[in-house]
Amino acid sequence: MLTELKDLFATWIVAVAAAIHEIAARVVRRRRVLLQQSEADSFTARLAEPAKDETSQPASFRLIQGRPQPPLSPQWLAMIRGSHVDVNIRPDQVLFRDLDFPKQASGFLDGMVRAQIDRLTPWPADTVVYGLTPAEPSANDRIGLLLAATSRQAIQPLIDLAADLRAASVAGYVSTPAAEATAEPLRLFDISLTHSGNAVIDLPRLLRRLLLGGGLATAAMLAVSAYFGSTLDAELQELQHRIAQRRAALSLNQGASSAETLLAKRKQTSPSSVMVLEALARRLPDTTYVTELRIEGDKVQVVGLSQDAPALIKLLEQSPQFTRATFFAPTTRSPEESGERFHIEAHITPYFGQGS
Repeated sequence: MLTELKDLFATWIVAVAAAIHEIAARVVRRRRVLLQQSEADSFTARLAEPAKDETSQPASFRLIQGRPQPPLSPQWLAMIRGSHVDVNIRPDQVLFRDLDFPKQASGFLDGMVRAQIDRLTPWPADTVVYGLTPAEPSANDRIGLLLAATSRQAIQPLIDLAADLRAASVAGYVSTPAAEATAEPLRLFDISLTHSGNAVIDLPRLLRRLLLGGGLATAAMLAVSAYFGSTLDAELQELQHRIAQRRAALSLNQGASSAETLLAKRKQTSPSSVMVLEALARRLPDTTYVTELRIEGDKVQVVGLSQDAPALIKLLEQSPQFTRATFFAPTTRSPEESGERFHIEAHITPYFGQGS
């Protein structure tokens, strides 16, 4: 399964690279220079679609130790710089092999060929460049196609030459032996180049590195997010705990405050027996004696002896602690007693200030 996944990933990388090349070719219109190989090291350069103001003649040269001999003219150097170079390779420099697959494998041909390319060619799999012709149906529900392959070592001088001439990209094509003269040649490779020295941009490798870098960056971001997320969760829980404690404390304080307020209100609105006794002691004259004292709600009843009982009503009315003083029983005088026996009832004012 791991091998199948690697093959699938490699196929996807190749497809993405091809799509990027295709998009770049459509977006950026570059001059195309054709290099036709006539012999093993002999080439002829010409423009594929010369502009109206370009009248250059084809240039022929031999590739000796990676350099064109004779050297290209400044005009040709300027035209190749930043252009796309198509190299038509001689068929005798390429290995051709007929392949046969089941018809059901038509959607996986490139992956199947890539998986066994080291058995189909004499070169290691990582050094082979190849192309495939379109599949054609054959007998017994099978399909046939032609494999054209060569080694990277054989095409490296061409890549180096295009890089030295500061071309933007280079591609290699070959005509199949049985193809008609008007048939399109088979592409073996298509490589983008950089302009710093002879370095070559391997787009599939660049895509792999970008995907690996993106995966590592995503993993790092997830790890950082998980760390800070757990830290923030812990801080949030601590904050919520503190808020709950604060609310509980405020509820207790509010309850205590309400109880204190209620007690103060009851103290101010409820009559106090001690205060009533103190107020009576201040208001009643020294010749008056209290024998009974009853406090019921907001009323006080006083029974006793006095030399002048009616005057007591006026004295109590003048006090801010008592109102509506009246006799609730007749005043009597007995020969055995030295004064009048009185029965007075008055309403109590609950709040008592400082003495009056």
